[in-house]
Amino acid sequence: MTSATRIAAALPLALMLLLALAPRAKADEPPAVGTPAPPFRLQDQNGVWHALADYRGHWVILYFYPKDQTPGCTTQACELRDNIFAFRKLGATILGVSVDDVASHKEFADKHSLPFTLLADSSKTTAAQYGVLVRMLGLFQVAQRDTFIIDPAGRIAQHWAKVDPKGHSDMVLKALSALQAQAAAKPKPAA
Repeated sequence: MTSATRIAAALPLALMLLLALAPRAKADEPPAVGTPAPPFRLQDQNGVWHALADYRGHWVILYFYPKDQTPGCTTQACELRDNIFAFRKLGATILGVSVDDVASHKEFADKHSLPFTLLADSSKTTAAQYGVLVRMLGLFQVAQRDTFIIDPAGRIAQHWAKVDPKGHSDMVLKALSALQAQAAAKPKPAA
């Protein structure tokens, strides 16, 4: 193995360590549970545009993550992938968001066979609106690992900050199921 190959192989691990250990500047406050989810319009890994309004009437799992191809982000994405049929059975759409570009998302989704949409927030506007944009080492900005459940009316139904990627998919599934049961149990307004 050449020294250039060893360096290239070590870069993702070095980046992951920097992300994990670096001091973070505080993000703006995320939207509160019960408030409208901030609107967005972003391109996916195939260059197709998606807006939050496109998902009105459906449950949305909106998860933010720091960087494609890093160990924690890969763990989180693959656990969501492995539970995709359970999410679909509950009628939920998964949308992943990072500040990486469309090409990076395409490579990440293809490499790990991700059956859900990854949205490129290269302008960092959506991450800022959701209060998850943080500055790492004072040099660059990434989205911290936060997850939001957005209800069919477009309101924030649940929020997890600074998520541990291991086991998070199962936690989101349980919370989504409970939220749907609560919504079904509420009396319907009279016509």
